[in-house]
Amino acid sequence: MTLAALKYTAVCGAAAVLLSSCSSREVTAQANAQPQAVTVGVATVTERPISEHLTLSSELVPFQEIDVYAKEAGYVKKLLVDYGSRVRAGQLMAVLEIPELEAQLQQDQAEIKARGDMVKRAADEVDRVKAQRDVADLQYQRIASVAKSQPGLVAQQEVDDWQGKDLAVASQLEGVRGSLAAAESELEESKAKLIHDQALYDYSKITAPFDGVVTQRYANLGALMQAGTTSTQATPLVRLSQENLYRLVIPVPESYVSFIKIGDPVEVRVPAVNKSFSGIVARFSVDVTEQTRTMHTEVDVPNPKYELMPGVYAEAVLTLDQKGNAPVVPLQALDHNGNKTSVYAVDSSGHLESRDVLVGAQTANYAEVAFGLHPGEQVVISDRSGLKPGELVTPQQVPPMDWQGEGKQQNQQ
Repeated sequence: MTLAALKYTAVCGAAAVLLSSCSSREVTAQANAQPQAVTVGVATVTERPISEHLTLSSELVPFQEIDVYAKEAGYVKKLLVDYGSRVRAGQLMAVLEIPELEAQLQQDQAEIKARGDMVKRAADEVDRVKAQRDVADLQYQRIASVAKSQPGLVAQQEVDDWQGKDLAVASQLEGVRGSLAAAESELEESKAKLIHDQALYDYSKITAPFDGVVTQRYANLGALMQAGTTSTQATPLVRLSQENLYRLVIPVPESYVSFIKIGDPVEVRVPAVNKSFSGIVARFSVDVTEQTRTMHTEVDVPNPKYELMPGVYAEAVLTLDQKGNAPVVPLQALDHNGNKTSVYAVDSSGHLESRDVLVGAQTANYAEVAFGLHPGEQVVISDRSGLKPGELVTPQQVPPMDWQGEGKQQNQQ
């Protein structure tokens, strides 16, 4: 090989090495220029039933609770109930001794007997005078008939005498009939007085006005009970509470008033017994209190097994809005900025999109998306502080956080 050929070969080799090096650096630069995809935690927009709830706390009170007073003053002769006694409507709870009314009843009965005797005597007198009047009237009719058929046979004076006797006996009959009516009226008056006094005496038997349980006892045997209608210092016999039905009085905030309807089901949670009961919205005031901006609402809670007790606290869970199937996302996916709510959605090419959404019903963990998303799309639920729209990401499904119980955060499985 000549010197010229060697030089040519060396130059070509150097050029090849230089071209190879340049190509390698270009590939490396292109690789360094391509952005790296960020891994983000996502959840899929799904359709599921969703309902919005409002939880309010209040105190359980019996549906009815009263202090039972005596209608008439008297001494407690029998006391048939005590703390915790369960009674039925009409059941005897106590008997009072009222000597004055007992004596009055005996006097009424004696007076009725006396009035009855007077009525009998007056009736007998009516019968006697009626018989006299019948005889006098018959005699007058005979004499008057003879005087008419045979003039001059009977003196007119005799006819007039018998007519006068007939009229006098008739007047006497009317008098004794009036006496009989007065005696009968007095008898009825005496009977009415007996009924009145007997009704008062019947109040010596104190009965339960409704089914319930005795929660307080204020009197003992021999105690003097004052009449509850005449004395402001009167002491009740017992306090009676209806226990098969309770009221839960809750103040519903003004913003939720439109959702409340008679008959709505209510879940009533009672921490004291670690159990939930079913109730219904039974009544509400239909106005909002000016001071608190709330509406007085009552929930009826049946207690057939007597598990509830007066005075315990309970939580009423009201269902405000309920939908069968709606697109929902975890609350972690929502970003709030003033009046706007948005999410980061991952498009089909793996890039982020910022979407404005309209949120509907919300629960403790999920929110309905009424506009802006469709079922099957993926939204970011992990930390979004360093993300930007258009950024390339690698979506990774992660379970959303589920807030349950007393502020405890748990993973949704």
